[in-house]
Amino acid sequence: MLPDADELAEVLVDLAVPHEDINDVVRMGRRVRDDPELLHALTQAVEELVRDMGEIRGVIDLPDLDWPSGPLQRFFPLYVLVAALPYVRAHHRDRGVPVEVARRTLADAGRNVAAHRRTYGTGGMLVPHWLSLHFHGELYQLGRLQFQRDRVGRRAGAAIAAEGFGHGPGDLGLGLHIPDFLGPLTSEACDRSLALGREFFARHYPEEPYRVATCASWLLDPQLREYLPEDSNIVRFQKRFRISHMGSEPEDDTPVRFVFGTGEPLDRLPRRTVLERAVVDHLRKGGHWYVGHGWFPL
Repeated sequence: MLPDADELAEVLVDLAVPHEDINDVVRMGRRVRDDPELLHALTQAVEELVRDMGEIRGVIDLPDLDWPSGPLQRFFPLYVLVAALPYVRAHHRDRGVPVEVARRTLADAGRNVAAHRRTYGTGGMLVPHWLSLHFHGELYQLGRLQFQRDRVGRRAGAAIAAEGFGHGPGDLGLGLHIPDFLGPLTSEACDRSLALGREFFARHYPEEPYRVATCASWLLDPQLREYLPEDSNIVRFQKRFRISHMGSEPEDDTPVRFVFGTGEPLDRLPRRTVLERAVVDHLRKGGHWYVGHGWFPL
């Protein structure tokens, strides 16, 4: 299920795993290959991950080892992803997905490892279940944005239908996601991504007509406009969307995690940029941040 040490190291480089973590992952990989219990857990996890490859099913949980916390436990989902590579690559070939698109998409695994180290100062995967989309042929990196093959939810679908767009709950929609560590979210970068997305899905998934894009993000909280200038990248991004609804519960930790990469107390967070000051000052005043759900026609 796992390649040997030399090949594993090369695969980890292809997945953009930070170089400082590669030696540890390779070393622990020998244990995964040699331990029957670990190999059985790996096999079961891979079977679940690649089942119905390419079908739209959404995020699934990758396994946690029932062990005391340690580096092998934190990295075990990465071994599952490595072992699943032949299956998702075969799906990409069947669909004619360009090699560079596949490579940049799956490199989100390394971004996840980098985010774990930024947050906790140790190696591991921050949100491993997120990668179940990439390694199941449901999500692609196309320029600045990621595009998820998905179906429109109940509330967003009702809002779309109410505008007479002829689309509703359960219909196909492309979910937009904004990855970290990839430069500014400029209007030009978003325009390019959307153009790439329209062409990509029409060519490689022609049986799935995508007529709307959706997004659920703290970046769509309209309260940000109280702090950011009208020509800021975030406000320009917001203006693309028609808001269908707002999350009912505060998501204060979400912008803190994405902007600062940490869960430090507010009084220890820096206030160097307009966005950092906006996130911190709003919370200090007793306000809350919410996830906005928006859409626009493709």
